Amino acid sequence: MKSLLPGLFIVGAAMALAGAAVYVTGWFLAPYVYSVGALLVAFAQVFMPPRVSSLAIRRLRRQQLFGAFCLVLTGGLMFFARGNEWIVSLSVAAVIELYTAFRLPQEEAKEEEA
Repeated sequence: MKSLLPGLFIVGAAMALAGAAVYVTGWFLAPYVYSVGALLVAFAQVFMPPRVSSLAIRRLRRQQLFGAFCLVLTGGLMFFARGNEWIVSLSVAAVIELYTAFRLPQEEAKEEEA
């Protein structure tokens, strides 16, 4: 399972990026592609175990899971919202995911040294 999760994450991220990029063209399958990709990314992040468990890492993991929830919420907004509200949710998710992608490895390395 540990070797499967990074692959699911990569495939899901590629699908989410492709679905979000193609959505602006009006292709009717774009929300489906994005939603499946976002679910794969969220699944991989939920079941990826942290290497160490300090207070800062648990806080960052909660933020990462909130970002994954925002990614899935974006898929729902693509289906049910009339305008471009999904862009706000996607932007929030992207900022949170980017922040945790840089901070989690730093904190894990700091904890392993100590």
